[in-house]
Amino acid sequence: MSTADRMQVCIAGAGGRMGRVLIEAVLGATDLQLCGAIDVAGSPHIGTDAAAFLGSHSGVQIVADPGVGLRNAQVLIDFTRPEGTIGHLRHCRELRIPIVIGTTGFDTAQKAAIKEASRDIPIVLSPNMSVGVQVTLKLLAVAAQNLGAEYDVEIIEAHHRNKVDAPSGTALRMGEVIAQARSQSLADCAVHGRAGHTGVRPASAIGFHAVRGGDIVGDHLVLFAGTGERIEIRHTSNSRVGYAQGSLQAARFLRGRSNGLYDMPEVLGLTSVA
Repeated sequence: MSTADRMQVCIAGAGGRMGRVLIEAVLGATDLQLCGAIDVAGSPHIGTDAAAFLGSHSGVQIVADPGVGLRNAQVLIDFTRPEGTIGHLRHCRELRIPIVIGTTGFDTAQKAAIKEASRDIPIVLSPNMSVGVQVTLKLLAVAAQNLGAEYDVEIIEAHHRNKVDAPSGTALRMGEVIAQARSQSLADCAVHGRAGHTGVRPASAIGFHAVRGGDIVGDHLVLFAGTGERIEIRHTSNSRVGYAQGSLQAARFLRGRSNGLYDMPEVLGLTSVA
């Protein structure tokens, strides 16, 4: 494929761990080309080549100005912080550039802003871009539909020490899928951690527990605890490569797509998880 035919990709958070994995993935793809790299103002990576960490040269300089980074882009892939993503989203909307969002921890107003922006540009929004996680969500829906409220549900997730939101977006999505399969509202049944004299566990509760430490990439365990037996469904990420490859699939999906808000099951051609 000629350079002119490749999809032009900009990466936000280019100096971070996920940003670097994304850059390496784009550079290794024959149908994509890195055209921009953005990081926060004051980052030590500003002004350096986006592939310097690979001991290579991409010809793309990491910049702080989204307008500069997005100048030639056909899609932005963003794994940053909620405030940063919303700022990038405004630029994408103004420039009519599609965006893949893997950022988590959005509040209600920020989620509404993303939905509003999808009226003008196509957006893929997912708390987890991994194909394995999407299949895990389907398994959870099947388990919840068939096991019923007689089985207590607890979700335990673990991530690296630098993750700033808890529970993880993936854990919350797991809870949403389970609650929907049980005809519940997650807002009404979620219990976040326990301490002190908590009383008897409500049968309808979905418990969340967050572990933070070291360099754990991502570990999600869902317990369906019944009387005399327990079912465990677990997904473990050993590296960020799976997230990156899913993100590239999402970027390809957006090429020529009509405006709207899409999720990973649509990108992957999977049936609804619940």
